[in-house]
This record gives sequence, structure tokens and C-alpha cells, in this order.
Amino acid sequence: MTVTVKTFARLTEAAGALSTERGARFLAGGTLVMRAVNEADPTITTLVRSTDPSFLHVAISAGRVELGAGATMATILAARELAFLHPVARAVGGPAVREAATVGGNLFAPSPYGDFAAALLALDATVMLAGGYGQRELPLEEFLGRRDRGASLVASVAFRPPANEAFRFAKVTRVHPKGVSVLSIAAQLPLASGRVSGARIAYGAMSRTPVRAKAAEHALEGRSLDAAAIAPVLAVAADGTSPADDALASAWWRREILPVHLRRLLLGAGQG
Repeated sequence: MTVTVKTFARLTEAAGALSTERGARFLAGGTLVMRAVNEADPTITTLVRSTDPSFLHVAISAGRVELGAGATMATILAARELAFLHPVARAVGGPAVREAATVGGNLFAPSPYGDFAAALLALDATVMLAGGYGQRELPLEEFLGRRDRGASLVASVAFRPPANEAFRFAKVTRVHPKGVSVLSIAAQLPLASGRVSGARIAYGAMSRTPVRAKAAEHALEGRSLDAAAIAPVLAVAADGTSPADDALASAWWRREILPVHLRRLLLGAGQG
């Protein structure tokens, strides 16, 4: 099988090639796509690349973080201003993988991968999509719900940086330090007068794509982060999830351990 590689100077040109060639796949870090190519996936006939500088940029200000979709986990770890995301980036494979794995690629990673996407979902990120006729922005949650419906080229993601100590992340794995997730939890827990206001909680490996824990968010609203107050939250922790049975864990086991790890994360946030 012959695979053609096409390189474009602009993301819009690359997006145009993706939309017009049925067997085209975008190549950034290659941690997922190149594995498929090496396994002779017959659906891949063309690899599309772009040298557009905007694809790699990282812009950080007091009110907004914008990450080019080609920014790698190593790039995230090198940015001191993104320290709240360092535990998430470190959860993505080993050092060699983090040098290649990109922000945009993680949005397409199949479950149980996609820990970084879960973190961005908890941060209420938006996604900028490049197209042959320009760019358009949409919420990450909406993008994840439709990502498999056609070729999409993510140009960047953006979000407001969380308040101090408001963001928490936990990854549960059977193999340390770089095993695949049994599940992951990301939470943004803003506090007002000691009580949670506007929580966002997202899970990885608990559905086909990262998913928000809306029942848990609703139950947490207005509560303090102590053991008694969060009990109702834990009771609905698995509502709305649909985990899979795989070689790592059964769906039953994932649902069983989810409240345990959510409790640890919430109480840790309270103590922090």
C-alpha cells in the first residue's frame, strides 16, 4: 500500500485537502495516525501536513489561554504559566510520547485515551476549526459529540485560566508511571464564600469520548468540599456515563471505583 504525503503552508489549505480526499488523514505528532499507517490501515491513502506557524503557537494572558493544536505535551510542560496542566500533560505516555503527542491529536484519541481532552472539557474550552473557507469556533463539548462525523482540522483550543487551586486532575491506571487510563477525572471547582459555584467535572474513559459529569456538577453546586457535603455528589457520580469493557477494566469496575476517586479528588481540592 502506497501512502502519499502532502504538505501545505496554510492550515486552510490542509483543511481543504482533508475535506476533498476521502482517504486523507492529518499528520501532526503521529502517535495515533502513524500506528495506523504502520499497521497498513487500508482506509488511509494520504497524509496531510501543515507548516503553518499558528499551528504551534501558545499564547497566555491573564484572561485567556490559546494553544495551537500542534503544541505538544512537552511544550505544555515547558510553560510555567500552565503549571495547572502539568499533571495532565505528564499523564500522557512517557517522555518520548510527550515530545510528539499534540493537543489537537488528543481530542481525537479513542477511549481510554484522551486524558488531556477531558481536562480541556472541564476548563470549558472552545475549539477553532480550520476549513477551506476560513475558521469557525465551537464549544469543545459540541465538537466531541460530532468529531467522528467527518474530517475536521482543529487549529487551536482556547479557555480561561482557572482561579488558583480551582483545577484538579486525577488519572487511575494499573501500570505506573505511564499506563493507559482505567479512568481519569478533571474538575474545575471555583469557590465563593467556601462553597462551590459553577463546577465543571469531566471524565475520561467513562464514555466513547470524554464526557461531563452533569449530575455530579448539579449535586455539588453550593456545597462545601467536605466529606459530609459531597456524599450526594458521589451517589450520582456515574450518572450519564457509558464505559466500555476492555483489557484494562470492565464497565462495572469503572463505575464502582469512580466515586472513590472522585471523593479523593474533591476532598483534596478542599484541603488544597
